[in-house]
Amino acid sequence: MGFNTSSLSVNLIVTLMVIIMVFLMPWLDRKICGKLGLSLHEGIDTNPRSTQLLVWRKIILILIFCLYLFCVAYVTFLSRGESENYSIHAGPLFQDFTDSFYIDFGLLDIINILFTEGLSAALSHIRIISASGISQVYLNVMMLVPMGYLLPYIFDWFRQNVLQRTVSACFLSSVLIENIQLLTRHGMYDLDDICANTIGGTIGALLFIAVAYVNTHPNWRRDLKQRHEWRKRARKTALYPFESRMHMVRSDVYTNDEEALRQFFDEKLGFFFLREGMQGKDKTLLYDVGGDQIEVICKPKGTPVPPQEIMFGANNTDLIRNRLARCGIEVSGLQVDEYSGRRTFSINSPEGMKITFLEE
Repeated sequence: MGFNTSSLSVNLIVTLMVIIMVFLMPWLDRKICGKLGLSLHEGIDTNPRSTQLLVWRKIILILIFCLYLFCVAYVTFLSRGESENYSIHAGPLFQDFTDSFYIDFGLLDIINILFTEGLSAALSHIRIISASGISQVYLNVMMLVPMGYLLPYIFDWFRQNVLQRTVSACFLSSVLIENIQLLTRHGMYDLDDICANTIGGTIGALLFIAVAYVNTHPNWRRDLKQRHEWRKRARKTALYPFESRMHMVRSDVYTNDEEALRQFFDEKLGFFFLREGMQGKDKTLLYDVGGDQIEVICKPKGTPVPPQEIMFGANNTDLIRNRLARCGIEVSGLQVDEYSGRRTFSINSPEGMKITFLEE
């Protein structure tokens, strides 16, 4: 996707808009939410209308994202007429960019001059031949920086795996735009543009981690320090090399009222029943909850059952609370988890089993 101008003013405007979005938006968002008594990620909302206000906040952010998408669509093909001599650039990557300047020596020599003689001496050996080629690549990189930044900022699904999901979405979006240009013959299909856009999306995702996450998570330094100290201690332990590829699959709970628990899990909560089994003389029930499993061990009636708790991580805790209440299930008030500082609430199943939901 290319721009029809290489003026310095366009570069400055695009750069200024990205800087405002990256640095001003999360700061302003946090300030406004703080004034309104809204908690973005940690703590309990103090505003009684917090649910509605958070919905409006997300709607506003989505509208900003839609406006950005319209600007991208306008610049890349809506503002252009159909071209009779449509071409596809599939040559060496960034050839136009590398042809835009000339270096007297090799790259290693320039680096050596940079550290021995200084920046001005190193730049004196680099001559710009065509500013338009450099501007083209720069603007194509900056084009998708907002997408890489806004996707994890607005949507929980992208925040769960910022780099992989966000960069993939930016790459696919760039491919889609180039193919629209190919079909409509507006602009030029260029593999360089796809690469530049993907780089921009990656930069945007990294800026989200470095700026937006830091602004909306006041305790990030403490968390980062704890993670660093844990890595130093855990490197020589047995499962450290496999920790990132493991997750909890199954937890066990006990009951001596099978029918009551079946009714609660099946009919009220909607857990997926997998199968029955036996554990010694005890009957077992296996349920699936979003890929994780709960094994219920059924003890004879009258057998004492210890206090039990199941904890789920969830993104939309407010929606879950409202849904549970509409289904006639008593829900506790919001509390703050002592370990993470995030919001949590619970419900009680038969025999006092506690099911807790922790906001992620």
